[in-house]
Amino acid sequence: MKLGIIGLPGAGKTTIFNALTSGDAPTGRSMGGRFEVLTAVVDVPDPRVDRLAELFHPRKVTYAKVTYTDVAGLQKGSGESGGLSGPLVNHLGGLDGFVHVVRAFENVQAPHPEGSVNAGRDLRALDTELLLSDLVVVEGRMERLREGLQKAALKDRAAAQNELALFESLHNELSNEVPLRDVALSDEELKGLRGYGLLTLKPVLVLINIGDDQDEVSVPYHHGHSVTVNLRGKLEAELAQLEGEDLELFMAEFGVKQRGLARVVALSYDLLGLQSFFTVGEDEVRAWTVQRGATALDAAGEIHSDLAKGFIRAEVVAYEELIASGSLAAARSAGKLRLEGKQYVVQDGEVVHVKFNL
Repeated sequence: MKLGIIGLPGAGKTTIFNALTSGDAPTGRSMGGRFEVLTAVVDVPDPRVDRLAELFHPRKVTYAKVTYTDVAGLQKGSGESGGLSGPLVNHLGGLDGFVHVVRAFENVQAPHPEGSVNAGRDLRALDTELLLSDLVVVEGRMERLREGLQKAALKDRAAAQNELALFESLHNELSNEVPLRDVALSDEELKGLRGYGLLTLKPVLVLINIGDDQDEVSVPYHHGHSVTVNLRGKLEAELAQLEGEDLELFMAEFGVKQRGLARVVALSYDLLGLQSFFTVGEDEVRAWTVQRGATALDAAGEIHSDLAKGFIRAEVVAYEELIASGSLAAARSAGKLRLEGKQYVVQDGEVVHVKFNL
């Protein structure tokens, strides 16, 4: 999972990046609209992995991973002054989704570039920039399709006409300020659009960045494939630098029950339709990430392509049943360990062992 942290200047993107990655990147820098990216790969917090490690005492424990990129270069008005830069659009297009940081905190030492704090206004402003970027892409594709249809040598005119009709429909929606994730598209249409890097198709976690002592802020956002959450960015960044007893005391003092990373990752998994399954043993306990609805064959391929090629069957047990049994042998004796075929749909938290032969 690769998520881009985006937002207007002064929103606190880098503070949130530090909070989610335990980083110490300098904050408060003005990039002047220049494209720049900070990247970090972090473990996905999962107490189930910890419990399985206690049960199997493996030589290695591997958590699922999430990549966060702190993306600079997005500014209000970019669409009216030549649009987003090519490198910025290319980077954003390669992400699985966005964590859109919206400022709701006051700070007299770092005044808001617009002169006042208004989370709803800022959220709409950046949405507009992404819409305008998609309009440029859609209009370019429409122009090329029309030129192709005028040429008698075009091989598949029907396919080109269908694609043009689709892009004309997308253009109409974008022109009416409708992000493409709100548009009803078939799986086939979505597959055909993957290569265009359309930004408003991507899921968005709207992160309202509030102050340490500030009440949560409600910002209406009724778009599909999106979710809104409040986070005390500065406080979370400070928590990210602590460990052990110091961390526990600090969290208790401020009434923090769950670290920001765990909250954001859980919401992101849900938003992107992801889930985890586990492999266990003396060598390694490991979490793997797959789409909901993934089959046992898909899970095998996630582990290694050879397992998918030589797939025979999968031994599957629910996490809760394995923990209750105390071991794989006990789970097998109790009839909790099942044999499943290629088309079995893996459920979140299941422990999977693939039998294969090449």
